[in-house]
Amino acid sequence: MPASAKKARRVAVLADSDTRWKWGALTARRLITEEPGNLEEPPNREALGNPEGADLRLDGYLLRGRATPTPRQLTEVGVRADTLREVSAVEFLRAMDEPAAGEEPYDVLVLALVGGGVQAMLHGLKRIWQGRARRPVVVTGYVGVVYEKLADGLLLRHGADLVLANSRQDAERFRAVYEGVGADASAVTEVALPFLGGAPYTGEHQPYTVVFAAQPSVPDGRADRTYLLDRLIRHARLHPEREVLLKLRSKPGEHTTHIEELPYQKLARKTDLPPNLRLVYGHMGEVLDRTDLLVTVSSTAALEALHRRIPTAVLTDLGVREALGNHHFLGSGCLASWDQLDAGHRPEPDKEWTARQGVAADGTYGTAFDTARARIAALLDAPGALPPLAPYYSTATGPGYLPGILARHHLGPDGAPLPGAPAADRAPGPVRQIVRRAARGAYRHGVQRVAPVIRRMGEL
Repeated sequence: MPASAKKARRVAVLADSDTRWKWGALTARRLITEEPGNLEEPPNREALGNPEGADLRLDGYLLRGRATPTPRQLTEVGVRADTLREVSAVEFLRAMDEPAAGEEPYDVLVLALVGGGVQAMLHGLKRIWQGRARRPVVVTGYVGVVYEKLADGLLLRHGADLVLANSRQDAERFRAVYEGVGADASAVTEVALPFLGGAPYTGEHQPYTVVFAAQPSVPDGRADRTYLLDRLIRHARLHPEREVLLKLRSKPGEHTTHIEELPYQKLARKTDLPPNLRLVYGHMGEVLDRTDLLVTVSSTAALEALHRRIPTAVLTDLGVREALGNHHFLGSGCLASWDQLDAGHRPEPDKEWTARQGVAADGTYGTAFDTARARIAALLDAPGALPPLAPYYSTATGPGYLPGILARHHLGPDGAPLPGAPAADRAPGPVRQIVRRAARGAYRHGVQRVAPVIRRMGEL
């Protein structure tokens, strides 16, 4: 069928942080258009008034909360949409229930949220779509490495039409969890991280560049974070011929998927940094373009680097522990200490391990989403209505757990808005917008400044 005759797939992405927005939007792109990599421009911009001339129409919704991305974060992520607006959970459900005048219902909905958010949306959507002849295919998954709360997070995501697993290993684990509680595991679909890509590493740059990929919450203690910064500084001084970069996720006051109470920027202000050590922001892909050695505790950036065959070190200095997430890299060949790196060690990744983790350095990445894409096409083309959403948790299976999850999003046990839920019948006015921004700022101030002080006082 010629491209001009194709009908655009309409996709909505609901995300609650900058990294989940990136994952959700790029996943939507891979699921519909077969095109990997970052969306540097809005998809099919030329077709914005002409849905018959495009493959994808992408509408973004940012769930209002502590980690709602700032304009700077959205710009840095570099993933754009045809439309993008901030909503509450109730406002989003209203949009899914009553499409704007002249708009057709969505074909696909990607829920790029924490587990509790996914569960709340599944129950809310189940209610509003009850009896509908047509509804979107609902997709969810994880933004990166799954190393904690495996059962909890998975069961909260159960009920979506597709639960994406970023690797063969994750797909096996996901199915085992669902089958272990007697839940349907057929939604689990193996894919890969949607933001892998970039040119393969071909050799050392001039100058040789070492990048430490910081994480907002790993490690979370002042002593550990200070230690890592001190070791990075020591490495820069030991190797003055190298360029050493501290790649930061966010600026102080901004939140990402995880809370950062002690930003490295603040710790660095108290230290005399060597001239060859710099703090940098920006797209991880662009930083990796000039990287000769990627160092991290357990960041997903390690998988991005391994995909491009960039030498990658996962630090053992603070131990190999579940709390740090670096236990995920057991068997990878990448575990190393700063002492080893200072001495010139370059880890060699284990090929079998990387293959099981969805790191397709062998060139198979282009086909990683084929199965998911085929499943979505089959669901959209199937005769008759799609079955109702059926989350594992209900008032029968989780009567002491589910109501609290839903209430956080102003929903009752039946998925209906609770009395007093934020108004969903109109856009927030200027005063409400100012109050919301102030409230988020107060929350972030409390998390980053007040809470740590209270904890230190409690340790006296």
